[in-house]
Order: sequence, then C-alpha cells, then structure tokens
Amino acid sequence: MTPSDSNPSPLTFSQAEKEEAGMIAALRRASSIGVKVLENQAMKEAPDRDAILVMAFGTTYSETRRKTIEAVEKDIHRLYPEIPILEAYTSKIIIKRVHLKENVLKASPARAFRKLKEEGYTRIAVVALNIIPGIEYDYTCLFAESQLSMFKKIVISTPLLYFQGVKDQRDDVADLLEAMKGQFPPLDDGDAILLMAHGTPHPANAYYSVIQDRIREMGLGPVFVYTVEGRPSLEDIIPPLKKQHIHHVTLMPTMLVAGDHANNDMAGDDPDSHKNILIREGFTVSTYIHGLGENEKVRRLYAARAIETMNALLNKK
Repeated sequence: MTPSDSNPSPLTFSQAEKEEAGMIAALRRASSIGVKVLENQAMKEAPDRDAILVMAFGTTYSETRRKTIEAVEKDIHRLYPEIPILEAYTSKIIIKRVHLKENVLKASPARAFRKLKEEGYTRIAVVALNIIPGIEYDYTCLFAESQLSMFKKIVISTPLLYFQGVKDQRDDVADLLEAMKGQFPPLDDGDAILLMAHGTPHPANAYYSVIQDRIREMGLGPVFVYTVEGRPSLEDIIPPLKKQHIHHVTLMPTMLVAGDHANNDMAGDDPDSHKNILIREGFTVSTYIHGLGENEKVRRLYAARAIETMNALLNKK
C-alpha cells in the first residue's frame, strides 16, 4: 500500500463525497413516485417567478384542439389567473403540420423552456396531458430534467392515470372510468362499448388491463378496452364479443383529442378502419368521436393534477 492509498488527500475524498451525493440524489429521484420535484441548488437564491407549462403531444385537428387541449388550459388558467401559462407540443411532426396548414407555430419543449428562461421565470410547473406514464410521459420528464440548469425549480405532474389505489393512494383508473361513464350510451342486450386507447410497447401498456379489471369491478357491463398500437388489439376482443353474443358496438376513443386515430383508424371509411373491420365481422357499429378533453369531469381530473403540481411548486401541503 502506498502512502497515497492509506492517506487519501482531502481533495480526493471531497470529490468522492460530491460524486456519491450526486448519485444518491439521482437515485432518489429515479425511485420516487408521484409528482416529480427537481431543484437546482445553484439557483436557490434566485427570486421566485412562477409559470405553468402545459405539455401535450398535440393534434392537427383544430376543432378538437379547441375543445380539448385549449379547454384544459383555460380550466387551469381559471385556477391560477395570475400565473402565465405556456403550451408546448412534443410532436415535431404535429408542429410542422399545424404550421403548414394553419400558419400557426406551436412551441416545441425546447422553444417553450427557452422562452420561459428569456422572460425571467425561475420556477416552472409542467402539467403533462398524457393518459398513461408511457413513452411520451417519460420524454416529458427527461426533457424537463434536462432544462433544470436554467431554472431554480421544475415540478412535473403525473399523467391522467398513475396511482391505482394501493394502500392510501387514490385510484386514478377508477376516477377516470367514473368520469367517463356519463358519456356511455345505454346498453341493451347485445350491445357493447369498445374503448379505443393508443397502446404502446412501453410496460405502461399494462394500464389497459387495469382499466378492463376496473370496468369489471365497477359493474359497467359489456365495455371492452382495445388499443391501436398495443395489446389488447381489436382482433383480440372480437372473439369475446362474439362469445357474449354482442351484435352492436359503440366505438369510443380513450384519448385526450379526437384526432387522426379517432377519425380515421377508428371511424374512417377505409377498408381497414376499425368500424369497417367490425362490420365485416357481422357487427353493427356506432361511433362516438369526442376526445376525453371534451368531458368536463375528465378535465377536472387534469385540473386536479395541475393543483397537485402547483402545490409542490409553491411548497404547499
């Protein structure tokens, strides 16, 4: 053993402690649940100037945008009229298409955070309009964390579905279904409702199974969840529909907006639309083309996420 091995210098030991402290802080953030609170100690003396950033995937359908994304933003503004609200779309393709179609330039996350910095805001509440904590929500969280060096504090909301009633936690899945059931049509013998969700290769796809289980627990009747890009697929639920002698189905999106998936994949006139696949399988089909953001009770859930996030930003219990 050399002298340097047996007697590490204070500088070396201090550096190791700093690295360990940074690692522990990162691990704590990674293992925490709920609203994510990120603080930049280098700016702890900076004045508090607060802003809200609403982040959504976006849509090229202007009418559903007004009734959903913008409606949620207006609800949040009514709660916090003195705090500025900015908006960012996470989809570059949507930003480009809206610009070409409407000559409206939606901000990307980078553009929105840069604007907040330029205007002197130091504490940012990020309200994520995702449904599940999947790929898009992970992107929102990671991008926000990458901006922390420019701000004193960033707090990120949970998505619409997060907690599942474990121990003393709320049950977001049951709350969503309670909010949605008012838009369900009456069901006679042979009727069913098919809730079209997005689906994802992310493990958060498991939320759709939880939704189906809560439907059963709540006694909502023949209501089935399927996804566009995950499991269960439409093909997965057709055999159970036939086994239960269902002959009429109502297709309903479980997405914030009624955009391309709802209007084309679900209810379009192409042969491979869900509507036409079901018709060929012998079902009669009705469609309900409204995004979740049009449902006032669902918007209240998003408002609750905003309140929870702002309370964390303002250090309120």
